[in-house]
Amino acid sequence: MIARCVRFGLALLAGLSLLLTGCSTGTGTPTATAAPSRTTAAPADPSARGVSGLPVVREAELPPEARHTLALIRAGGPFPYARDGAVFGNFERILPRRERGYYHEYTVRTPGERDRGARRIVTGQEGERYYTDDHYASFREVVADDPR
Repeated sequence: MIARCVRFGLALLAGLSLLLTGCSTGTGTPTATAAPSRTTAAPADPSARGVSGLPVVREAELPPEARHTLALIRAGGPFPYARDGAVFGNFERILPRRERGYYHEYTVRTPGERDRGARRIVTGQEGERYYTDDHYASFREVVADDPR
C-alpha cells in the first residue's frame, strides 16, 4: 500500500514538473492544432539578415496579432497572459547569447487556439525584438518599417 502511494506521488510530481518546465523551455511538442499559427510573413529579401545574424521580418509583415503584441509592449501593457514579460531562457541558443534575464517573452494570440499557442515576441534589454511562430524552433529579427 505504501509503495503504491509513493509511486503515485512520484508520478504526480514528475507530471507537474514536466508541465511547469515544458511551458517555458520550448521542449513541448506542438499539438495538431498548432498548424494555423504558422504565418506566411517572410522578409522581402530572404537573404536579409539582422544585426543578430538571424533572418529579418519587417514589423508591417507580421500578423496583426503580433503587431498588437508589439504595441502592448511599447505601451507597457496591460498584457492578456500571466506569462507575458517572463524571462526567456534562450535554452535553444538561437538568439545571441546573453546573461539570464536579458530576454523577455510575450504571447502573440493565435486565432482558434484555446491556449497560448506557439507564437511569441521575445525582446532584449537593448530593444531587440524577435518573432517566432513555431514555439522557439526558429526566430526572425523584427526590424522597423522603412520610412516612406
